[in-house]
Amino acid sequence: MSQSTIPRAAVRGTASGVIFMAFFGTLWAGIGIRGLQGWGFLWLLILSLLIGVVLLIGGIVLIMNSKSLSNEMVQGDSQRWKRKNMWFGIIFGLEGVLIAAASVICVSTNHLELFVPVMALIVGAHFFPLAHLFKVKIYYITGSLLCLISAITLFTLPVKVTWGSYQIMVWWTFLGFSSALILWGTGVAVWITGRRLLNRAGKEA
Repeated sequence: MSQSTIPRAAVRGTASGVIFMAFFGTLWAGIGIRGLQGWGFLWLLILSLLIGVVLLIGGIVLIMNSKSLSNEMVQGDSQRWKRKNMWFGIIFGLEGVLIAAASVICVSTNHLELFVPVMALIVGAHFFPLAHLFKVKIYYITGSLLCLISAITLFTLPVKVTWGSYQIMVWWTFLGFSSALILWGTGVAVWITGRRLLNRAGKEA
């Protein structure tokens, strides 16, 4: 039986992407739910958690199915993955620092309403170096969409509206649910990529 040329790290990389999208997509959905100020809280919370859990399970299954793949890589590939992981940590850390700085600035200037759109812009921007780093083209689309909805929110939508007895935080609601859908959709696309890698590995084995 021939050895598959698909390394375990490649499949586990896609699995990690799926898990990240599941987690952060659900967090963004939580921002959207909070923006509704109690309207439809329970059902939206259940639906968001369900979608997040399904994606999480999908990522875990990819990891479990990758156990049969080779964990051996040539020296060049091993070093390349180490560099990628290092740069991922740097990009992710820088994103966190920028979000924290945005929070402090928005609070200190008494413009907390700007924090969520700015955060969406930062999150969207961080996908561009990730797309280049991991050669995942869909991350360019993800980043572009997140930046686009941030701009749409800032320049076209009211901060809040009153609907019956509810004061809806429009910016939070629109950005929260839009970002969640974008990240969940990205997670599904990355999961499909992982499944294709596993299928290729199965055919080569």
